[in-house]
Amino acid sequence: MHDVTSDKTIIGLGSTARLVGGGLNIGLPVDDDVTSPPAEAVHNVIIRNLSLSGATDDLINVQMFSHHVWIDHNDLSNGDDGAIDIKRGSDYVTVSWNRFHDHDKTLLLGHDDDNGAQDVGRLRVTYHHNYFDGSDQRHPRVRFSELTHVYNNYYRDNSYGVASTYDAKILMEGNYFFSVNNPGRVEFSGDLGRIVQRDNILVDCNHEIETRGSVPEPRTLYPYTADRPPASRPSCRRAQASARSEEPSPCQPSSVARPSRRPCSSRP
Repeated sequence: MHDVTSDKTIIGLGSTARLVGGGLNIGLPVDDDVTSPPAEAVHNVIIRNLSLSGATDDLINVQMFSHHVWIDHNDLSNGDDGAIDIKRGSDYVTVSWNRFHDHDKTLLLGHDDDNGAQDVGRLRVTYHHNYFDGSDQRHPRVRFSELTHVYNNYYRDNSYGVASTYDAKILMEGNYFFSVNNPGRVEFSGDLGRIVQRDNILVDCNHEIETRGSVPEPRTLYPYTADRPPASRPSCRRAQASARSEEPSPCQPSSVARPSRRPCSSRP
């Protein structure tokens, strides 16, 4: 892993800039006894226009209260662990316009189930306009996050999309799921996790939202607004039938119909 310090921009020039066999570590060394942001926490970092592959650990690791990090327009594949892991109190991170492929555990947000002392109230991360191109799982898998915003991403042929665990609060909106087994998953392995959905398009999928573990009552899993109650959520079949009536999108194969809100279009 190559350490990245504060106030650094790493940009690949042209279309052939590659980092092969290693990864980038953004953050101080791990110290479980540090539970609040230190003054020397790594901050103000941009990683852009790189192809990263073949790392024996993470492709990009953000840790130990690092903040204000932007990971944008990269191609990530074939890492032994995570593609992008964000953990241990890191905050204010944006992951945008990246392609993930040939990878298993793609995006982890939150270190583990026992790391609440560092993570609670932090891990505020936005994932937008990413292409999960046959990558398997964790898009992202989230613990403890104060708020994770997942919008306008394109999912294709993944085992599952987003997972909320340990009281992670996730807003999913404007995403496009094609052939994804479980677009969203809420796991009860401690405190409550929650996913709020708006205007996601599900095509050729097997499930909408899967829940695992006991569901305490009367709290709802899907706190929709008054004009769109849970009963009005479109099923996969209805969403697929509706999408078929529209013209193909330039962002996917011509045989796949385009949703009314294209995840690859620009957004204010």
